[in-house]
Amino acid sequence: MADAPLVVAVNGSLREESYTRTALQYALRAAEDAGAETRLLDLREYDLPVYDPDVDDQGDGSKATSLVREANAVALGTPVYHGSYSGALKNFHDYCGFDEYEDTTVGLLATAGGGSYGSTLDHLRITVRGVHGWVLPHQVGIRNASSRLVDAQDDDAIDGRTFADASLQDRVEKLGRMLSEYAFIEPHVESHRAAADDD
Repeated sequence: MADAPLVVAVNGSLREESYTRTALQYALRAAEDAGAETRLLDLREYDLPVYDPDVDDQGDGSKATSLVREANAVALGTPVYHGSYSGALKNFHDYCGFDEYEDTTVGLLATAGGGSYGSTLDHLRITVRGVHGWVLPHQVGIRNASSRLVDAQDDDAIDGRTFADASLQDRVEKLGRMLSEYAFIEPHVESHRAAADDD
């Protein structure tokens, strides 16, 4: 039997009552139900000074990056700030590189206070591809997060919140399942023409 994959979710929100953190935890629970081991890397809990390439070891930089490096799959979650992702997540990205992301399966999730999240997900996808991560085609954007993740007394609710829209919860949970399912994937890209030439 294959070892269980390790799925790590990085929360790029520093807000105490973070909707991003809640959504990521729903994804992690689905990944765990699919057989993965899971960890939440909440940037709020780490001392990460602004990245300085001239300093060998800054704050909790090594501790945080080692979690991503050990992961078989990574979920990146961020609030939408000015049409892009948060400064906290950008700073963490600066600590990471090929050692952390190359050939690693990555899922993306963005929570918006309003209705737009497309450019945020695009920016994340570009930066992850820049360090050779394998980004899942399935991604999640949550519009008007405060009205989509609502207070609940349900025992299954995470952080005392549940999804107002069951189809949105399905999308978040699908992201978690896919991170588990494709954690060990080794994509092989070959054109039809190249395959024909080999025959």
